[in-house]
Amino acid sequence: MQLLNIQNLTLPIEDPVLKFLLELIIILSAPLLLNKIKVPHLLGLIIAGAVVGPNGFNLLARDSSVVVTGTTGLLYIMFLAGLEIDMGDFKKNKWKSITFSAYTFAIPFALGLIAGFYILDFPPLTTFLFASLFSSHTLIVYPLVSKLGISKNLSVNVTVGGTMITDVLSLLVLAVVVGMTQGEVGTAFWFQLVTSMLVFSLIVLMVFPIIGRWFFKNVDDKISQYIFVLVMIYLAALLAELAGIEAIIGAFFAGLALNRLIPHTSSLMNRVEFVGNAIFIPFFLISVGMLIDVTVFFKSWETIFVAVIMLIASIGGKYLAAVATQKTFRFTKDEGLLIFGMSAASAAATLASVMVGYNIIITETAAGEPVRLLNEHVLNGSILLILVSCTISSFISMASGERIALAEQEDTASGINHEQENILLAVNHEATVEKMVNLSLLLKAADNKDHLFALNVINEDKNESSVKNAEKILHQAVQTGASADVVIRPLTRYDNDVVGGVINVVKEQKVTDLIIGLEEGKGLSASFIENLYNGYLQSENINVLVYHAAQPVATVKDYAVLIPVNAEKEAGFFHAVLRIWNIARNSGAVMHFYADATVTDLLRRVLKKSNIEAEFNIIKSWSEAQQAAAKLSADQALVVLMAKRGMVSYIPQMRFIPDFLNQQLDQNNYLLIYPFLESPLETHEKRSISSHRDFAEIGEIIGKIFK
Repeated sequence: MQLLNIQNLTLPIEDPVLKFLLELIIILSAPLLLNKIKVPHLLGLIIAGAVVGPNGFNLLARDSSVVVTGTTGLLYIMFLAGLEIDMGDFKKNKWKSITFSAYTFAIPFALGLIAGFYILDFPPLTTFLFASLFSSHTLIVYPLVSKLGISKNLSVNVTVGGTMITDVLSLLVLAVVVGMTQGEVGTAFWFQLVTSMLVFSLIVLMVFPIIGRWFFKNVDDKISQYIFVLVMIYLAALLAELAGIEAIIGAFFAGLALNRLIPHTSSLMNRVEFVGNAIFIPFFLISVGMLIDVTVFFKSWETIFVAVIMLIASIGGKYLAAVATQKTFRFTKDEGLLIFGMSAASAAATLASVMVGYNIIITETAAGEPVRLLNEHVLNGSILLILVSCTISSFISMASGERIALAEQEDTASGINHEQENILLAVNHEATVEKMVNLSLLLKAADNKDHLFALNVINEDKNESSVKNAEKILHQAVQTGASADVVIRPLTRYDNDVVGGVINVVKEQKVTDLIIGLEEGKGLSASFIENLYNGYLQSENINVLVYHAAQPVATVKDYAVLIPVNAEKEAGFFHAVLRIWNIARNSGAVMHFYADATVTDLLRRVLKKSNIEAEFNIIKSWSEAQQAAAKLSADQALVVLMAKRGMVSYIPQMRFIPDFLNQQLDQNNYLLIYPFLESPLETHEKRSISSHRDFAEIGEIIGKIFK
């Protein structure tokens, strides 16, 4: 075994252990040191890369290992941007994203054309490629924005959506210019380019979700699921390159394709973000820093001049585009600054275009020197552009993002101070534990990290086997929650009556939502129905949710939500709807509501305050709703707002729902929600929501709750 000889150590370091150790130290120390002086650690990693790189102290070479991990980090940034985008907001605001992309592409592009033609005197093809460098941008600060908890802010959503469009446009300019330099632009060229992009888009956006849904339904191993995600990222990137566009666009499309299969509150999402933010993305930032060579700016005044022109065209153009977007859609000043901060960074697409242009030799001088499409002054200027733009992007995004996050927290605090959400999972069967926990992660409020309980009631003699079984079930629940960064508190209770034991814990822990999972193969049995109506539903201050899981909740495409007449008159109606809203927001599934005109009108008002993807169907009889439920496909699920006898929304047909579900939907997921009888609004504000209250006032209350 060869030992590391420090005395004979040469630079750059070649020993793989020492190289990786140094990189990890940089990743570890950057946040700890720079956060204290309010410098974004993303910028620190770039500077550290410049210091240790070949143009600094030459401690590390930008070799294949750095390039591979750095490329993965870049793809990861784009993938996360597509994965975390709120598809409901994106579809609703797609024209805002298109408008922003038009601004952020056209304005810098126009400035680049002016600079290239009239100031730098570039030939036409060089000018067009030069101008396209300033149109694209890299979402290098997206992890920072996501960490601040404002990734669902409208300005962020618009910027992310616009990034995809403007990067595609700028890279299309690159493809056309390269084709023209090779004399290949014609009908066949355009046909091939359009066809390849269309085929690529259809494969990733339509085939990938089908493959992903099948995989997640059939493979439970957590490691395999994560590796599958990596395979999808690289496969989409490869398909993008085959289609003639950059790999980063493929990674973004992969995020869009898997968006609804990886819920934002799931354990898989937690793993994806953790590994990316801990390893791959920092390596990308370090690799970008290794490209920076400050000395070139002291060797040539022309390089400095070109670099200044590039900085003005790129950063100035992005600022004007952000201001235009802010004014057009009446964003706040901080939201406008955040748009500028997120779109100001030039890295991936800019560097790709520069390297392609630099490597294309148009002709040679009389002395045999190559004449390149983009000369070394543009290449060196792009390096300075990357450093300065990433610096500005980091500072502006962090400052404006922190103010937006603070404002959102203040808005939330000004809402109704409803009672603390406490969710109890009654887990008695090992096979249902993970499914119930995953449902609770979708149902819960975003700020509820430690008010979930898992209860196992032992109704047998206190023997070793029953105790071990309870410990095993509760341990599984705790582990599943922990993998999603959520604390689930295990509870064990000894009671001769399981139902009684659950009800007592409900009272002791002030539970607001009780989730009961149906045992596989049994469905809604007669004994369960008896325990439900004579036991669990006797507690008047909780939502009772009965859950049947035939497949992982993340693989459900959409839900049919059946709401009976007069449901809005129940005190717990709005909090039951909130649970449905949370499922839609956290999973991206589409909700198809079936209700009468009164409830439909109310839900439409609520939809304006909290965006989800929803479709409303006005029904005149319960039989119409049941017919819709009977037509559900394999990847669709059912939600029914129920009522027990004596409630104003109770209808006799509810007696037959268990038989209907057992006979026709035993292969589908379904959720029965029994709203509570006493509302938290009534408890805290000492008033009830009556049927004659004006719907506008109700809408305001619900808006605050959902906010």
